[in-house]
Amino acid sequence: MARLERARFGSKLGVILATAGSAVGLGNIWRFPYMAGQNGGAVFIMIYIFCILLLGIPCMISEFIIGRHGQANTARAYRKMAGGTMWSFIGYMGVLTGFLITGYYAVVSGWCLEYVWASVLGKLHGDPAFITNYFTSFSQDPVKPVFWTLIILLTTYLIIENGVRDGIERASKLMMPTLFILLLIIVVASCMLPDAEKGIEFLFKPDFKKINSEVFLAALGQSFYSMSIAMGCICTYASYFSKHTNLTNSAVQIGVIDFIVALLAGLVIFPAAFSVGVRPDSGPSLIFITLPNVFQQAFSFIPSLGYFISVLFYILLSMAALTSLMSLHEVSTAFLQEEMVITRKKAARIVTISTIIVGAMCSLSLGAWSKYQFFGKTVFDLFDFVTGQLFLPIVGFLTCIFIGWFVPHKIVRDEFTNWGTLRNGTLFHIYLLLVKYVCPVCILFIFLRQLGWL
Repeated sequence: MARLERARFGSKLGVILATAGSAVGLGNIWRFPYMAGQNGGAVFIMIYIFCILLLGIPCMISEFIIGRHGQANTARAYRKMAGGTMWSFIGYMGVLTGFLITGYYAVVSGWCLEYVWASVLGKLHGDPAFITNYFTSFSQDPVKPVFWTLIILLTTYLIIENGVRDGIERASKLMMPTLFILLLIIVVASCMLPDAEKGIEFLFKPDFKKINSEVFLAALGQSFYSMSIAMGCICTYASYFSKHTNLTNSAVQIGVIDFIVALLAGLVIFPAAFSVGVRPDSGPSLIFITLPNVFQQAFSFIPSLGYFISVLFYILLSMAALTSLMSLHEVSTAFLQEEMVITRKKAARIVTISTIIVGAMCSLSLGAWSKYQFFGKTVFDLFDFVTGQLFLPIVGFLTCIFIGWFVPHKIVRDEFTNWGTLRNGTLFHIYLLLVKYVCPVCILFIFLRQLGWL
């Protein structure tokens, strides 16, 4: 009976857009461009595509299988599939990871809202030193970042409390097409700038001399993180899939959307950057420090256009952050609702209040509380390190081992083939080979590299 009453996505489009919204976030629009810029542009993109096929899609399918089979929150889904064995702890670790990421991710999402506001008011102008100081003073302010963190989390709460169809699916159907439209508008404007062809060439003309182990490992890591693997999001959303959802097709479609958004983000940033002589390897500061000045200089011939593009870009960035934040929030909400047997609204309120507290701590640790450090790291940096460099690769690695070596292959095959109704037996054998051998090795390399052991 519980299986029949569980919430479902209302349509195939809803499944794709909601899950793609989970994957598409700051990792695509913020992290991908600067990673591509630091690792050779076109060659990085080529390897990145290969890594999505090799790692991202098989790992996503694995989480789909666990989530749909369990028909429950991430922790319970792993527990059901594990039969109460020690493997159950992977699910709990995934929920904890999602919760911790929600707290500090909301802080960065709040920065995006501040930049929308600052763009609307025309504050983001001046020399590069002014822009740098603006970001530094804002991020260290004891009030403003906490305020924007509160706003983005309350917005997320209003979506989540309305449930799967009326909340998550409806919001995703509105925001994801809007995100694409905004991206395309800004791409067209950016690619029409003087010398924009240099940025386009950087993205599409590979220099094979730049290929090395560092580029490969960077692309491998980006493919893992940009698809929201091991955060509990994919597994939780899969629990709302119907038994007719084609898991393989869904994973491929989401992977394609994820890549297209990342590539379009590159087409926004690099033509504009090359147009004004900004180096493509400017690093993590590219979005919040470099770009405001880039937009101002690139569209100096029509100042109002530069203003318009800047506002649109940061609205786009905020929407991408919100779609990911929705999925992260849902991981903890579904867990509390089912494990504590409480209403969805109450669970969502508990998660929202808790993440506001965590977010405030993370934000304050960058300024007023920066003197309070643990293992030489601020609270923000500690959360980022523990989740990104420890929990995510560990959960991803153990999930592959769990699916590939512990779960009976008949269960995995039944979910993969929709109980024999799909003729993809050959694909199943390829998938099983990847998840048993290739994916664990790849994730292990990511883990060792991040710890500086490789």
